[in-house]
Amino acid sequence: QVQLVESGGGLVQTGGSLRLSCAASGRTFSSYAMAWFRQAPGKEREFVAGIASSADYVDSVKGRFTISRDNAKNTVYLQMNSLKPEDTAVYYCAARLFYSGTVSADYNYWGQGTQVTVSS
Repeated sequence: QVQLVESGGGLVQTGGSLRLSCAASGRTFSSYAMAWFRQAPGKEREFVAGIASSADYVDSVKGRFTISRDNAKNTVYLQMNSLKPEDTAVYYCAARLFYSGTVSADYNYWGQGTQVTVSS
């Protein structure tokens, strides 16, 4: 069983930066692929970034967002730079064993979400 707790969301102006954190419980964190998804009002949940042995990103955030993990701290991060109003959403941390992917249904564990709002 893995429990995930996100933090770091907030309100930021266009062009600003935020860093999201996701703290995981459990002793086998390094065995899990981690990902960030987001969901804007009226839209489906969308893959943003994932990391296992390497990182993967949705095209709309490439060059602006960076996913990283610290296995010693059981934490995954999402550094978000050059934020745009269209990045506004609830951001969710997710985990699944071994392999990352872009499909939300493939992930077994989810955090409660953290709101990111980018004002224009």
